[in-house]
Amino acid sequence: MREADDESIADIEARLWHDDPRFARGLGKGRPRRPREYRRGWAWPAMVLALAAIVAGVLVPHGLLLASGLVAAAGAVHQLDTRRRRLHRRRRH
Repeated sequence: MREADDESIADIEARLWHDDPRFARGLGKGRPRRPREYRRGWAWPAMVLALAAIVAGVLVPHGLLLASGLVAAAGAVHQLDTRRRRLHRRRRH
């Protein structure tokens, strides 16, 4: 490989380690993890709880419970949007 190629690969590797160290460590071990933009962790359980709060707020006419469920659902949907994260990361570099 040419020296310029080695520098390019080293630059890509450094960016990967900086951007998502857990993913890079997994690649080094031969067992890669999901990239950060596909790890949603708590978003799905939060969505389930938010929907349960919305349903409970409708069944038991309680406006505060309904409103908090809607806010929590909006937060969970925001965490599930991977396109937003990729666009934000591109602007930073």
